[in-house]
Amino acid sequence: MKIGIPAETRAGETRVAATPETVKKLVGQKHEIFVQSGAGLASAITDEAYAAAGATIVDRAMDVLAGCDMLLKVRAPLENEISAYRAGQIVVGMLNPFDAAGLEAMNKAGLTAFALEAAPRTSRAQSMDVLSSQANIAGYKAVMVAANEYQRFMPMLMTAAGTVKAARVLILGVGVAGLQAIATAKRLGAVIEASDVRPATKEQVESLGAKFVDVPFETDEERECAEGVGGYARPMPESWMKRQAQAVHERAIKSDIVITTALIPGRKAPTLLHEETVAQMKPGSVVVDLAVEQGGNCPLSRINEVVDVNGVKIVGYPNLAAMVAADASALYARNILDFLKLVFDKEGQFKIDLEDDIVAACLMCTGGELKRKNA
Repeated sequence: MKIGIPAETRAGETRVAATPETVKKLVGQKHEIFVQSGAGLASAITDEAYAAAGATIVDRAMDVLAGCDMLLKVRAPLENEISAYRAGQIVVGMLNPFDAAGLEAMNKAGLTAFALEAAPRTSRAQSMDVLSSQANIAGYKAVMVAANEYQRFMPMLMTAAGTVKAARVLILGVGVAGLQAIATAKRLGAVIEASDVRPATKEQVESLGAKFVDVPFETDEERECAEGVGGYARPMPESWMKRQAQAVHERAIKSDIVITTALIPGRKAPTLLHEETVAQMKPGSVVVDLAVEQGGNCPLSRINEVVDVNGVKIVGYPNLAAMVAADASALYARNILDFLKLVFDKEGQFKIDLEDDIVAACLMCTGGELKRKNA
C-alpha cells in the first residue's frame, strides 16, 4: 500500500506521524512510504533520514495527499486539506472523535477514518494509546514551563548567603499527565501535593513522594462517580465539588506552582481553580492549565497566552507535547505502527475487522457511513 506522511498544517503543531524507525519497519512490510519534504524538520528529522529509511521524499503536499492510499496524521485534517483528499483514502491519526463537524466532513469526502484517541483503555491497547503517550510528555513539559515562569528555585538550597525554601507544587488531576508532573517536580526538588476525585490514585501519588489531598466521600453516589469509567473521572456531584473546591483553595493559596490536568473526554473541562482562589494566591505564583483547549480548569486561562493576574502567571499553552516534538513524535509514531498491525493482514492488505474491539472503537467513518453516532 502507498502510505503518505504529510506535513502538519495546524498552527503550532510540530509533531510528525512517522519517524525513520517506523518508516523502516513499514517498508520492511512491503509498503511504499511517501513523506512530504520538511514534514519532520520541526521534530529534528531530516528528509535525508527518511530517505535512508526507505521513504520517497515528495516536494508537493498535493502529491502526498492525493497520491497515497493511506495518510498518517498527527491531528485531524483541516477543511482545505480534506478538499485535496480523494474518496476511498484511509486516514489514521488523532482525529478528535468528539468533533461531529470534522467527522462529517471526512465522511462526506468518502474517507475511511480512524481516530486513535477512541481506542479503549485496555491492556491490549496500551501500546497504541496515543492519549497516554502524549499526556506523559505534556505532564513533564508542564513542570518545565512552570519552572521557567517561576522566578525562584524549585529545590531547597542551603548557601552561604542563606537558605532558599523548596517550591510548593500542587497538581490537580492525577492521570498520566498529573503523575508525570509529580515525578518531574519531585526530581527538581519541590514539595508536592496532588488531588484527584478517584481514590485509587492516592497510592500512586504517595508512591511518587507527594502528599494526597483527601476529600472524603459522604454518599454512595459520590463513591460511585469517583470510580470513573475507562480510566477517566466522571462528573462529580455538586456537594463533593464544593468540598473539593475548598480543599483546593486552602492549598493553592499556599502553593507556588499549580498544575491542572483534569479532563473528561467530550466535555468541557471542570473548573478546579476558581477566580477567588487565584486572587488570594501569592504574587510570583504560577498556574499551568493543561485543559485550556477544553475550556480550562481555571476560568482565567487563555489559549496560547500567559496571563498575569495580580502577579500570578496563568499559562495557557494548549499543546505542550508539541513543545517536545522529537520524543513526542517518536512515541506517537510507534503508537500508529502498533495500530496498523490490526488493519493489515499478513500479506500487507488492508482489512477492517469489526470483531476487533480496538479497530471498531477507532473507526469513525467508512464507505460514506458515519460510525461514530454519538460524536
